[in-house]
Amino acid sequence: MKRMHIVAGAALLVLLMAGAAIASEGGGEHGLPWGNFIARTINFVLFLGIIWYAAGKKIKELFTGRQDKIRNELADLDSRRKEAEGKLSEVEQNIANLNKEREAILEQSREQGERLKAAIIKEAEAKAVQIKAQAETAIQTERKVALEGIREEIADMIVEATEEILRKKLKAAEQQKLVDKYIKRVVLN
Repeated sequence: MKRMHIVAGAALLVLLMAGAAIASEGGGEHGLPWGNFIARTINFVLFLGIIWYAAGKKIKELFTGRQDKIRNELADLDSRRKEAEGKLSEVEQNIANLNKEREAILEQSREQGERLKAAIIKEAEAKAVQIKAQAETAIQTERKVALEGIREEIADMIVEATEEILRKKLKAAEQQKLVDKYIKRVVLN
């Protein structure tokens, strides 16, 4: 039914155009060859009908296929857009989570740094106490050694000085008493 409307519309259009063409000629002297015109019009309508019969389905499929293809592409683009929006929101969520994770990692690193700092300070203080104790011990030992060295030197000097003085002034018995007295004094100190 639709085909008939299309063919009739095309035929009417051809007739109108032919009439306009003839009217523009001015009618001429010879008159209008209506037989020839009708034959050509029928020939044209038959030609259109044959083309429509032979290729009408293909032409219709071409246009409807093109429309379907465009609809499918639009639907595909719409689904892709929705999918991209979903992925975008997911990426934005991941970025927000990354910021939170970064803050958590930084806070954790700060806490570890503070604990490490406290441990290093505590260890350094312990080592300082240990070094101080070792230094005190070394000082005491060095002091004792130095004192003993000085005592020995003083004792030797006293003994030498005493011997010399005693040789000059004292007799042998007095000299022995004096030496024993200083030796006892040095040994007791």
